Amino acid sequence: MPLDHPAASGEFFPDAALHDAYSASVTAAVARVAPAVAHVGVRRRRGVRGPRAEGAGSGFLITPDGYLLTNSHVAGGAEGIDVVLADGRHASAEIVGDDPDSDLALLKVAASELSWCRLGDSARVAVGQIAIAIGSPYGFQHTVTAGIVSALGRSMRAQTGRLLDNVLQTDAALNPGNSGGPLVDARGEVIGVNTAVILPAQGICFAIASSTAERVAVALIREGRVRRAWLGIGGETMPLPRRYVRHFDLVRETGVRVQSAEAKSPATVAGIERGDVIVEVDGIAIANVDDLQRSLGADAIGRELSVVVLRRDRKITLGVIPVERASVR
Repeated sequence: MPLDHPAASGEFFPDAALHDAYSASVTAAVARVAPAVAHVGVRRRRGVRGPRAEGAGSGFLITPDGYLLTNSHVAGGAEGIDVVLADGRHASAEIVGDDPDSDLALLKVAASELSWCRLGDSARVAVGQIAIAIGSPYGFQHTVTAGIVSALGRSMRAQTGRLLDNVLQTDAALNPGNSGGPLVDARGEVIGVNTAVILPAQGICFAIASSTAERVAVALIREGRVRRAWLGIGGETMPLPRRYVRHFDLVRETGVRVQSAEAKSPATVAGIERGDVIVEVDGIAIANVDDLQRSLGADAIGRELSVVVLRRDRKITLGVIPVERASVR
């Protein structure tokens, strides 16, 4: 195209400079993060005597000494893990910790001179900002897709059934193999860990927020697990009769009905009975099972919680001391 052609001068493309700025932002971010992104190959055995099965996903290094974040559904239960680094090197890796409740796993890669990337502050993420996904979809290593952050504060279920809060929604294309890879902002900081897509929808993809990933990674490095409290009950969300809501001056119109309580569990010891409806824990209204799960973090272990229940026509406050929840694996 001649230099004096109108298209070359931008006359026909008034947004050309903007397009170039967008491209430059994506390119710069990828240049910062891509060297730390790895292909994660996994070997598992099906049953005690069954054949080995192979799987794959993505991951990214978060420290110069080889700690790598990925999804629990990618690496959890692996018999062997092989990592292919951005520079083409192959290295073995072992699981430092696996947390299916957050769908995150932490690996330690046996290699030196590693590139690594920084976890950003997902609390500063805004809807509409650039979101860049890097991973190995269908085995095509170090593939980049870009889009925007579509929504914040989504919730979804982990494979264990526990609720994942503070999930980012993006339209940056994700495919099988992208799981565990980083979602990056224009500064080249990781704002999420790519984890799921909604099929057959187009452009609805999810990433675990970096704030959650950082908290889980620190716990896995320090203790090899993420500590959570346990009451020993099974429950369901149920609507409350309006007369109960008015009579007991309740904030919410639903609560958690206790369907079962294990013998000698913290709940049973405290006097919680089958049929009780939990409406408050430590002054926080409980409207559903997810609210109850949120109240049972590590800080609740061994500490007496004030649990308010409705029992027939009475409102009762009980002191419950949760214990640490056993590993789900």
